[in-house]
Amino acid sequence: MTLKDYLNTGDRFAAGSGARLVEIAPGSAVAELKVTSAHLNAGGVCQGGAIFTLADLVFAALVNQGENLTFAINSTIYYHVSAREGDTLRAEGRLSCAHHRLPTAEVEVTNQDGVRIATFTGQAYTGRSPLPVDALQ
Repeated sequence: MTLKDYLNTGDRFAAGSGARLVEIAPGSAVAELKVTSAHLNAGGVCQGGAIFTLADLVFAALVNQGENLTFAINSTIYYHVSAREGDTLRAEGRLSCAHHRLPTAEVEVTNQDGVRIATFTGQAYTGRSPLPVDALQ
């Protein structure tokens, strides 16, 4: 099983929201989400939690490119503008520090027009449990 398959099926919350990893390469990852009416908050724009979930899925792909399972210990997100129903969101991330125990990564979320919707930064902890995947892609 690849890391992409492992996260796309194993992260049931992200999968249920419609977020899908589309690309993983060493030190980078990309995921997409089509904003539907189910993603809207009471104000009629995309719920911040949906955007966070998309960015967090990319973060997971970035920090789990080693041999052991890695989980977030801290993350922040800044929402620049609202996403709207019908938007296709694309989260692109890169590993900013490949520390063996405390990796960090940055993710940018844009819409189909290239407008920056949000920026996400996270730090993770790599434990001793092996990651059950065969390859990055």
